[in-house]
Amino acid sequence: MTERRYRPELQGLRAIAVALVVVYHVWLGRISGGVDVFFLISGFLLTGQLVRARARGPIRFRQFWGKVLKRLLPAALTVLLAVIAASVLLLPEARWFQTIREVFASALFLENWRLAVDSADYFTQHDQSSVVQHFWSLSIQGQFYLVWPLLIALVARRFLTTTLVAVFAGSLAFSVVLTAVDQPLAYFHSLTRVWEFALGGLLALFIDRVPLHRLARVLLGWLGIAGLISCGLVLTVGEQFPGYVALWPLLSAAAVLLAGASGSGFGADRFLGSRPMTYVGDLSYALYLWHWPILVFYLVARGRTEIGPVGGLAIIGLSAGLAVLTHHFIENPARQVRVRTYRFAAIAMVPVLLATGGWQVAARWKADSYALAAGDPDYPGARAHTPGFEYRGAPDPPLTPAFLSLPEEYASTGDCEISPRHEELSVCSTEFHDPPSKRIVVAGDSHSQQFIAALRPVAEQKNWQIISMLRGGCPFSTDSESVPGDQPCIDWNAAVAEEILAIAPDAVFTIGTRDARPGLVEWTPPGYVAQWRKIAAAGIPVLAARDNPRYDFSPSACVDANGPAAPECATSRADLFAPEPPYLGIDVPPEVSFLDFSDYYCDPVVCPPVIGNVLLYLDDNHVTATYMSTMAPMVEEAVETALGWATADAPS
Repeated sequence: MTERRYRPELQGLRAIAVALVVVYHVWLGRISGGVDVFFLISGFLLTGQLVRARARGPIRFRQFWGKVLKRLLPAALTVLLAVIAASVLLLPEARWFQTIREVFASALFLENWRLAVDSADYFTQHDQSSVVQHFWSLSIQGQFYLVWPLLIALVARRFLTTTLVAVFAGSLAFSVVLTAVDQPLAYFHSLTRVWEFALGGLLALFIDRVPLHRLARVLLGWLGIAGLISCGLVLTVGEQFPGYVALWPLLSAAAVLLAGASGSGFGADRFLGSRPMTYVGDLSYALYLWHWPILVFYLVARGRTEIGPVGGLAIIGLSAGLAVLTHHFIENPARQVRVRTYRFAAIAMVPVLLATGGWQVAARWKADSYALAAGDPDYPGARAHTPGFEYRGAPDPPLTPAFLSLPEEYASTGDCEISPRHEELSVCSTEFHDPPSKRIVVAGDSHSQQFIAALRPVAEQKNWQIISMLRGGCPFSTDSESVPGDQPCIDWNAAVAEEILAIAPDAVFTIGTRDARPGLVEWTPPGYVAQWRKIAAAGIPVLAARDNPRYDFSPSACVDANGPAAPECATSRADLFAPEPPYLGIDVPPEVSFLDFSDYYCDPVVCPPVIGNVLLYLDDNHVTATYMSTMAPMVEEAVETALGWATADAPS
């Protein structure tokens, strides 16, 4: 067990870790591995403290957790309150709900799980970085502080080393496996990070038992620092962590701690233990909390995606200034407050939870007040592009849907949800009176799903059953179109084709083109055609719709920032759609029909972000359910004409 209580190099190590995090975020747009160093340090310090406390008697959990709350909450809640205020003023409304739920999760030390859930949601994956997503690491630390004392208290001292080794090995193995299978989930999963704390704990138990010569300490210290600095430059941390590659920064940090006090004027400890480094280490927690919101708000306010040298210095300077103020006027005084710790924690939490709840209620009320009523003359939507249309609504009504409700504007399939990581086939169905008059399968990815919002009103009126087989990022094809070599997608599509043949619906509705976007040529992939042939061979009609445009920006966010008439929010139709649909020259069976709705996404010259006072897009490529619902009459006519149902249903 460690005997040297005070280790100034620890603060210097914190300083390097936070500097790496900030610099990499601001200028390099990469992840450095600095957060993993914080996990190691926490495991090192906490294990040492708990083992020493246990040697004196039973661990006083209430007192321990109280100190943790007093140390973590004041700065964290201050930043969260500032984020709420700044978000209302600076963030586009479309990002409000995401920010609200993440602020709430952050206040409860659950942000990592909020992000883990979002990583499994196909539509949420398209959201921009949240203002508080960096709280994921603080959430994991909070969970660690809750569980680790119980582990130390329950395990007999003679079995502690064995237990920590088992925790280390088990968590590392789980981390490696989950990172290979689902890296986004692994990155935020608490159990994939436990081994990093356990490594720090093992280091605390054995650090003073490792004899090292002075020269070895000097070399080890500087090699550790070099390893820390180079990690993020060499590894693609954001894509490879937290698997075994996370050993790089952790072993580098462990080397610095093992080097300890070298007793040499050339040792790394002289640098790490210097007054400037220890002071930055003191500020590291507050600096970490402030830098990310400042960075995000800067990008939003300036309308940029990259940061130059001057802007980066301004972000770091402002973050450092706020960290100094937070450290001296919030963190330090809070530690001296004599109010009972848990009462203090409850009082501190109230403003954040009240502000978040109030914001949520106000935002929900605003979103609901913008809900579109069917046939509302103020919001004709796609009807504005029908021949002979004449607008009879109010002049300049507010646009619908509300910007803040855009993240919820994907077409609902009912009880089913899209999960791009689940290989099993989910079959969803709308309600109908048995037996249905017609059965239509909607198959493919999220762009097929969009049409459910247009088909559902027709289905309710005509007692059609809409069966959906959907997988995010996996169009209906015999090949993997979105991600080359995506075998789960290919297998899923094979299962969908088999299911369709088994249930023999009256028609299959899917997407017939790809890449209607600037800089690319709109086309119909051969895999689409092969899948259609397979279905058509069984005599099942296939309806293939021309895809909607895709952009390299969010048209609705552009409207929110610049107004619906801003020319930069519209795109030339010629840059998106080919003059003629690409499927016209393809030889397909007679059972395959093509539906072209491009005139409802664009006028003859441009593709606007708003048509008939309705926002078209919830992000950079998905059509809002509200707008798609205004296309219901057009979709109904196109489907019935293609299948001959209009003639069959007409009175004789």
